[in-house]
Amino acid sequence: MVNTTYYWESKLGLYAIPTFLLLVVVYIGLGIVLVRQTYFLIKEKFVDKQRFLKVGLLTIVLVLTFYKPYGLIEFDILEGDDLLIAEREGSANCLTTLKLKDDYTFRERIGCFGVSEIKGTFRVANDTIYFDNIQLGRHEKNFYKFAVIKPTKFDNPKILGDLMRYKDLTDTVGHFLWITKNDLSKLKDKKPNR
Repeated sequence: MVNTTYYWESKLGLYAIPTFLLLVVVYIGLGIVLVRQTYFLIKEKFVDKQRFLKVGLLTIVLVLTFYKPYGLIEFDILEGDDLLIAEREGSANCLTTLKLKDDYTFRERIGCFGVSEIKGTFRVANDTIYFDNIQLGRHEKNFYKFAVIKPTKFDNPKILGDLMRYKDLTDTVGHFLWITKNDLSKLKDKKPNR
């Protein structure tokens, strides 16, 4: 289950927190089973091959889950190179991350008392990024129509600029994310897959 969270985590919505707690309980339970099986293995002086196999498998599963809590495979990398990454932490440590990929797709993940995900395609015209074919997340009602890259107001070397997103042409306030990676210039040599 841990290795496939990338695909099902955003579909749970508010059930993500109870699911996470359930997985923690299962992890602790497997740890207790490992200690118990190890005790019996030592008590039997390593004679039972089946118990030796159980201890080995449980150890591998628990150690890998501890060191790679989001899974062994980074599925995000398999979906293409990130050309632009913008993120912002809001209230209650809610994190919004927007990634524009080299195949003209985007994915926005919002982690706030659960995970929500919005997908779609984008196109770039001059200094404006337009969002198309939007697939809203479980609890989302709408998404931004376009975004503009602007210089940042913050003195932080990790922030390359601000991505100002707007709901429509009448939106004068917008919502900004901090750009942490910007390789959109690579798109000039590449045509969209449409």
